[in-house]
Amino acid sequence: MDQSDSLLCRPIWRFIDQSAYGPGFNPIHSFATDDALATAIGAGHSPATARAWVHHDTVVLGIQDTKLPYLKEGVKVLEDAGYRVIVRNSGGLAVLLDDGVLNLSLIVPDTEKGIDIDRGYEAMYALIRHMFPQANIDAYEVVGSYCPGSYDLSIGGKKFAGISQRRLKKGVAVQIYLCVNGSGSDRAAEIRTFYEAAKRNDETKWVYPNIKPDVMASLAELTGEPLTIQNVIIRFLQSLKEMGGPLEGGSMTSFEADVFDGYLQRVIERNDKALA
Repeated sequence: MDQSDSLLCRPIWRFIDQSAYGPGFNPIHSFATDDALATAIGAGHSPATARAWVHHDTVVLGIQDTKLPYLKEGVKVLEDAGYRVIVRNSGGLAVLLDDGVLNLSLIVPDTEKGIDIDRGYEAMYALIRHMFPQANIDAYEVVGSYCPGSYDLSIGGKKFAGISQRRLKKGVAVQIYLCVNGSGSDRAAEIRTFYEAAKRNDETKWVYPNIKPDVMASLAELTGEPLTIQNVIIRFLQSLKEMGGPLEGGSMTSFEADVFDGYLQRVIERNDKALA
């Protein structure tokens, strides 16, 4: 058994499904939720947890995006196109979420020696490969994609997913967005218009992606299968069960709900400050 598999192996996985909450589900709540879960799991109050979540017509900026010279103009372009814009509390750059994008979080306790960062990425990569055994899925940075990183997941050079991690109080949250259906290149074109408006041709301290929409696609486009959010969640749960251990449905505990309120307030304040 490799290290990624051992990270997935748990006595029990709790599954929290927030994939069908609809357009009213505020994406700010998702980032506060994972922080609350990581805190509880890291403290030993809760079991390892998998969470599925979907947000409609939202662009999530990274902290680095808030340093763009014409941020307000970029945000206005997105809002005029019908997107809600928020800033997440972790690294990376802008990503687009809509009802064809499934977000998955795996939240586990850190170990005494500390879980190596690549182990978290490798565990999620192994899980996605298990979900789509017929597809030849690669993990490397896809240049020209939005939010590029060394664990971009692609098929035939076209990116359909990106993985990030957040570590908090002895809890580790590994998060992935999966473009399940719809047009990956259309999503990339929307993010390109944001950077064109927010950066223009200025020299910047940070490096921002030069987005080429044709390097991004959805899993449905790449596999030729009529994939839905729900049938990908079923694959996810089957794979997690086979690779990791027994599953139980669940919701947040009262401890997690109490901690959540504090984290939510922090995320709201960060957004107000960043987008003021």
